[in-house]
Amino acid sequence: MKKIVLSMAAAALTAGSLSAGAITLYQDKDTGAIYTKPGPNRVELGDFISAKEVYIQNETIKSKMAKALKGTTVKSKVKTLKFSGKHYLGFTSINYDDNRDSINRFETRRNYLQVKAYWNKKDYARITLDTFQQYKDTGSKDDGSWLVRLKYAYIYLDNILPYTGVEFGQAHRPWIDWEEHHGWWYRSINKVFVEDKYMGAHMTNSADIGFNLKTKTEYFSSEVGLFNGEGYHDASTEENQQLSFEWRLTANLLGTGKEKVHMDDEYADISFFGQVNPEYKNNVKDFKWYGIHGVYNRPLFLVAAQYVKSDYEGDGAYEGNGWSVNGEFRPVKKWSILGRYDNWNVENDDPAVKDYTRKGYIAGVAYKYNKNVKFIGNITHVDNRDPAYFAKYNHYNKYNQYMFTAEVNW
Repeated sequence: MKKIVLSMAAAALTAGSLSAGAITLYQDKDTGAIYTKPGPNRVELGDFISAKEVYIQNETIKSKMAKALKGTTVKSKVKTLKFSGKHYLGFTSINYDDNRDSINRFETRRNYLQVKAYWNKKDYARITLDTFQQYKDTGSKDDGSWLVRLKYAYIYLDNILPYTGVEFGQAHRPWIDWEEHHGWWYRSINKVFVEDKYMGAHMTNSADIGFNLKTKTEYFSSEVGLFNGEGYHDASTEENQQLSFEWRLTANLLGTGKEKVHMDDEYADISFFGQVNPEYKNNVKDFKWYGIHGVYNRPLFLVAAQYVKSDYEGDGAYEGNGWSVNGEFRPVKKWSILGRYDNWNVENDDPAVKDYTRKGYIAGVAYKYNKNVKFIGNITHVDNRDPAYFAKYNHYNKYNQYMFTAEVNW
């Protein structure tokens, strides 16, 4: 209401000012001479105003309006602040293969709030906050509560080496973010293979405290970093904590290594990635894993596949090998059909402990509503043959999960 009143006042003020400064001009019929006063043989041309006066009056009015509409002032020590957000909103129905009751629930799976503070065009500081729901039955006083977790907090300095910048702080680890923006575009419905714990390898997560050197050239890109190794979910508690060396080396076969790619770009990449951690958890030595990944994308389709191998002198759930394939077909503008299959084989050195397999598939359809919103419907089937889970519950963790998701970016 305040803006409407001020707009009307500005219009009235403008009209009054112009009317007050107007000059009536007259033209002689025979000679064409212009006069400011009426006289014999003169015809009135109308009211006119100086262009200079109009400009001065408009600038004065703009200044007054800006002061009248002035709200909260945002101040910063940098030139530019860039705000953005991401939300994974949805509904999930889970049907188990045993006698457990089905689960039906609406969800806000993730809500990210991000700020980047640029002091020049390429160097910046970033902070990203992530809300998540504490799992029930954990024994925590926060069972079921929504909590806020720090996801990223780092500075990025560009070109500290040729073609190379660095993230320092709580930064991206080399692999997961890259795969989510090149090979598996649907983090809103499922994590990537090396992170997923129900049907995948479940060996790492997306952020950790340390540094990440990011190199970008046309046909080669890489990320090489040193981190605490526990990931942003856990703290490093060992007195002699050993750091984790992690990497991604990518051949960008069609170029695009310098650029951020999109679904409608054509690109083909082959990557070698992994992690070596001399001391992981509870003084267990030598946790290492590595993998190879290939992806080819065109506007019509995407195909991607990977193989991962791990070695761990501890809990067998972290040691094994497996593979994953996923694809996407885009037959009509804004519509996509997607699918994925994961298979992870857990290997145990102790013959008394049984080896087992985690596997599953995802099938779904996506619709791009606009540049900010995408809708996804999918089914996820999980078949987890963990014997420890069977010993506790007398059944395996096997189920079908039906999901509807609104992925929102702003």
